[in-house]
Amino acid sequence: MSVGRIIVCDDCVEEGAAWLAERDERMAAALRDTGPLPLRLRPDGFDQLLSAIVSQQVSVASANAIWTRMQEAGLSDQAGVRRADDAALRAVGLSRQKMRYARALAGADIDYVALRTTPSPEVIKTLTQVPGIGAWTAEIYAMFSLGRADVFAPGDLALQEAARILYGLSERPREPALRELALVWSPWRSVAARILWAYYRVATRHRGISD
Repeated sequence: MSVGRIIVCDDCVEEGAAWLAERDERMAAALRDTGPLPLRLRPDGFDQLLSAIVSQQVSVASANAIWTRMQEAGLSDQAGVRRADDAALRAVGLSRQKMRYARALAGADIDYVALRTTPSPEVIKTLTQVPGIGAWTAEIYAMFSLGRADVFAPGDLALQEAARILYGLSERPREPALRELALVWSPWRSVAARILWAYYRVATRHRGISD
């Protein structure tokens, strides 16, 4: 099994969006509302996953503040987390549960370079074996840190709500239903996700819902 298409630039996203719009009139309509899509690529590696753990169940502002303190304290890399005691991790704002997750990630010895050429299902399987990393975090990592073009995150509430509005569904599709719906967007499911996220912002703004 190969890794499939890798998104490396805006042209890749545009190619995927054009492919989707040609085959799905609802996607085409969404693109007319959203305009050009963001690339959203990020670096890969330990710190990206640690930052995702830090961000769980806190506001963006709180997550940013904690992450800044961790960077300043030298606790944003694998070696720093491994040598830190509870007092050091607590001082930067980590809860007891997040301390456990951070240490689990630091002790997992994931080969981040090897993940770049690992098929997406195996990437997700490897990452979700680490306490504190669920399917959503692993899928987002595959999409944006590894640039995988054909990964989707059906458990994402914004994607579910955007699909409900765009396709005129009577209720928000649950994860299994949205995963099934997303199959028709292969091999550009990551671009479909970008369209739905962008459409969600447009649709909710029109409805007076803050994003």
